[in-house]
Amino acid sequence: MEFLNGTQPTHDLTYADVFMVPSRSAVVSRLDVDLGTADGVGTTLPVVVANMTAVAGRRMAETVARRGGVAVLPQDIPLPEVRRTVERVKGSHPVYETPIVIERSAPVAQLLSVMHKRAHHAAVVVEAGRPIGLVTESDTGEVDRFASVGDVMSEPRLVLEEGVDLRAAYEQLEENRVELAPVVAGGLLRGIVTRTGLLRSAIYRPALDAEGRLCIGAAVGINGDVPGKAAELLAAGADVLVVDTAHGHQEKMLEALPHVLAARDAHEAATGHRVPVVAGNVVSRGGVEDLVAAGADVVKVGVGPGAMCTTRMMTGVGRPQFSAVLECAETARGLGAQVWADGGVKYPRDVALALAAGAASVMIGSWFAGTLESPGDLMRDADGRAYKESFGMASARAVRNRTRDLSAFDRARSELFEEGISSGRMFLDPLRPGVEDVLDQIVSGVRSAFTYAGARTIGEFHTRAVVGVQGAAGYEEGRPRHTSW
Repeated sequence: MEFLNGTQPTHDLTYADVFMVPSRSAVVSRLDVDLGTADGVGTTLPVVVANMTAVAGRRMAETVARRGGVAVLPQDIPLPEVRRTVERVKGSHPVYETPIVIERSAPVAQLLSVMHKRAHHAAVVVEAGRPIGLVTESDTGEVDRFASVGDVMSEPRLVLEEGVDLRAAYEQLEENRVELAPVVAGGLLRGIVTRTGLLRSAIYRPALDAEGRLCIGAAVGINGDVPGKAAELLAAGADVLVVDTAHGHQEKMLEALPHVLAARDAHEAATGHRVPVVAGNVVSRGGVEDLVAAGADVVKVGVGPGAMCTTRMMTGVGRPQFSAVLECAETARGLGAQVWADGGVKYPRDVALALAAGAASVMIGSWFAGTLESPGDLMRDADGRAYKESFGMASARAVRNRTRDLSAFDRARSELFEEGISSGRMFLDPLRPGVEDVLDQIVSGVRSAFTYAGARTIGEFHTRAVVGVQGAAGYEEGRPRHTSW
């Protein structure tokens, strides 16, 4: 990457402080762009779901991996739940969407409590594992909540066999005038396909492990039994380990990291599969150098830019994210490592600019919290707008989760010193309520940015990107207006 006219900025920059200049390009189509990453994780999309309790859960991990990204499970999730989550994600089909499954005798109220958890808003009624009916959201209108599902279901107009060609499946949905259809193998339900999902499957490539299963990551902290926790996460099937703490450039991180690497190396010796280790967070050249020297494959960059983070306002510590990523990525490349840009992303442009600055992938948290697939319950405000609650991982709420094994006194003492918002409302976009809708928006913008730079890969994009510096008025000029002046 180079700055416009070779002018080096005299101060650190956020994503809003910069813009990209078009270059001569031979890339004529967004579909000519390959967004595969070089960080060794196996993702085909440079998007990582942040290891936040309000964001990264089973549905999120499965859905994002099916489109090429990876989610990182938070460090405060109990190990039995981590194992169950990884098992469920690994057991999900890499192409067919996971259906909401319900029995004929279940009450409609039970169905309504889970229908919003999937973007397709439909359920498959099963009997002995075989699909016998479908229920969509419109079928439940003005229906007694204690009526049975069997009273409102309809027989599937189309059932597809596993292995069906995606284009042929789309044509059959069109011919039968249905939006979705169950997919079976030997008569047993294997998943569902939707029109939009089939189109996405023709554009995206899933992030798969060596056995062809969906990828998922997991985080481990720097306190407690670090080697034991790392070994457990590897045994559970995590495809990437994230050694995570707010201040990654500290002695305790440098002490913990070798234990994680030892567990990783033992796992590799037993399985033949090498799991990348990510460590962070840092924002300086020295932080990257020390973490890479300690063995990190990827360094996570970002202190304070997140929507739920109050670190900069509480402590004055942090750094504008674009400059942090730019310096850290340059340092990591010289050492044979990569960086993830963590935080500060609000628009697709920010993802593109992080990649231009040298990031291998971009970690997103609060933006994804406001989607159907995030773990939180769907709620509505006084105006009827749907939202989910999000909270920072250094907030009192998150500290309570992480310190559940401590005494009541020690837990209460820990909660006195919080740095993060304990409850923030992330409103769902009515036009883009699912995480796949958001991914479509991000990928559309990023692929288009690549065509403006004349780049077909992330590596080419970083090399060819030309970036300029702008003031607040320049940023405002680029914002669309939904009403007239």
